[in-house]
Amino acid sequence: MTASTALIHRIDQLLPQTQCRRCGYDDCHAYAQAIASGEAAINRCPPGSDATIAALSQLLGRPALPLAGDLDPMPVRHVVHIDPLHCIGCTKCILACPVDAIVGAPRFQHQVLADRCTGCELCLPPCPVDCISLVPVQQPWQDADASHGRRHHQRREHRLQARRPVPAPRPVSPVAARPIDPSIGTETAETSERPEETGGAKIRVEAGRAETASRDPNIALASTDEKARRLAAIRARMKPAHPRPAAE
Repeated sequence: MTASTALIHRIDQLLPQTQCRRCGYDDCHAYAQAIASGEAAINRCPPGSDATIAALSQLLGRPALPLAGDLDPMPVRHVVHIDPLHCIGCTKCILACPVDAIVGAPRFQHQVLADRCTGCELCLPPCPVDCISLVPVQQPWQDADASHGRRHHQRREHRLQARRPVPAPRPVSPVAARPIDPSIGTETAETSERPEETGGAKIRVEAGRAETASRDPNIALASTDEKARRLAAIRARMKPAHPRPAAE
């Protein structure tokens, strides 16, 4: 079932845009696509909790359900903090952050931009020294925060997409680009729009085959008898090795 772009957009607008992947999808937009297509239920967003479930239920006409049992609720909003005394500058948290809320350089201390952090916690598992902690935030998540989360995530995705190498187009050889003559099942050396010249094209192709056979030893020696004759002639020309005189 294919969902319309407009419906996906409306669903995406109701999601909190933390990009936390707790729903099981890569980001909030991917979850919106899954909901619109009927692939995912509307109760798989812990940051949005009951408010998001109710909004999705009203939009889609689906029954409101409690948060899925395999997900942990998030009653308190929080951001992350990096301990500067223990940070080793490995950049793993930077690579994991979906909204570019962590800044730093390799082997230098990293810092968190609290106004960008969505509390997704994706930076916690990669940290090899456990120097990232959670800091509660009193102000609840608002629509402006969701807009910021979506914008920063989209900018990051566009930047990463621009850095991905574009595969170079495969060159087309002149032989492969020539049209195929169905009457002989191989490529013609020259093409003609006039039917009366087809016979000439066949002659040229057969001559090309003969020339190729004369140059390729594997084709020229296709006959077993011919191979045996060549090997016998080569062995006949080989001079036997003279034994060394015995040392006195």
